[in-house]
Amino acid sequence: QVLLRESGGGLVQAGGSLRLSCVASGHTIHMYDMAWFRQAPGKEREFVARIDYTGDKVAYVDSVKGRFTISRDNAQNTLSLQMNGLKPEDTAVYYCAAGFEDRNDYSFWGQGTQVTVSS
Repeated sequence: QVLLRESGGGLVQAGGSLRLSCVASGHTIHMYDMAWFRQAPGKEREFVARIDYTGDKVAYVDSVKGRFTISRDNAQNTLSLQMNGLKPEDTAVYYCAAGFEDRNDYSFWGQGTQVTVSS
């Protein structure tokens, strides 16, 4: 069982930056692919970014490429998402997840952290 807890959300003006963190407990994350998802009000949850268990392979949804950077520290059991150039359309609850990308199976989820970007 992997317990995930996100932090770092908040209210920021358009063009600003936030850094989200996700701390894992209960089990080491080194064997898991990790990802960030987000869900805006009235919309379905969408994939934002992922990083494989080695940290060597990353992927992003097109709308955040060049603005967001995902990273992980397996020694600290943490996942991060650096978000720069934030836009109002980035407003959502952001969730971190752990699982296996090749099985399309993210079994472990955090409770989420709210990111609000004002125009």
